[in-house]
Amino acid sequence: MTTLLYANALSGGYGGDDVVRGVDLSVGEGECVAVLGPNGAGKSTLLRLLAGILPASSGSVELRGKSLQAWRRREVARQVGFVPQIVNFAFPVTVTEVVQQGRAPHLGAWRPPSPHDHAAAAAALARVGLAGRGGAAIQHLSGGERQLVLLARTLASEPRLLLLDEPTAALDVRHQLEFADILGQLVSEGVGAVLVAHDWNFALRLAHRLVVLHHGRVRAAGQPDQILCPELFGEVFGVEVEFLRRNGGPLTVLPQRLARRGEGSVES
Repeated sequence: MTTLLYANALSGGYGGDDVVRGVDLSVGEGECVAVLGPNGAGKSTLLRLLAGILPASSGSVELRGKSLQAWRRREVARQVGFVPQIVNFAFPVTVTEVVQQGRAPHLGAWRPPSPHDHAAAAAALARVGLAGRGGAAIQHLSGGERQLVLLARTLASEPRLLLLDEPTAALDVRHQLEFADILGQLVSEGVGAVLVAHDWNFALRLAHRLVVLHHGRVRAAGQPDQILCPELFGEVFGVEVEFLRRNGGPLTVLPQRLARRGEGSVES
């Protein structure tokens, strides 16, 4: 398996304060790595460090074996797609106009969109099931449909790696399942993904490997069956859990109650 992204002893944050400390992480073609952790653990900060949106204070990130800093930003944007939690659109724009923004890394300063650019945007819309909604105003779509549009905008750039920051946080169950199905198909086709998620079971539905952050550091990393245990959830999340697996499917985590004093701590 070809490694797409590799972070070594990565640290960084805001205003000189490191939120993420010494994190190692890698993701390869056709692999989904889910990053879990409580609020304030550094999950979103880590994703921004991996994307180069935030500068690292120490450590390194390599994209396809080459330092992230050695790539031009346009080249990074062609290969790495970033899907945020939510985007507010201040001005009226159509769905097609939003998705076509994803082609920006492939366009020069003066080059208008080519037939391939239009085709890539149309294919991305079709991929997320919104082929007939291109002319609709983004403001008139539901929250779930907007999130699918943001995914389509990212897919329009034809990236080989996706960085997703809690993409289903505000979605109902139906749209969560739609999003999971689309992401699962992309990964099966060789796209790599780093998925930040609060929903443990959504992450377990997709993840080949997990990275669990606690206070900005990696508390556990590996395949779900190898690292998940009640003690980990008690320490990191401050809850007692049970695990369930049906018909050979992925693990399901069932929260039971707050962890007893001394077995875990609840973070805000």
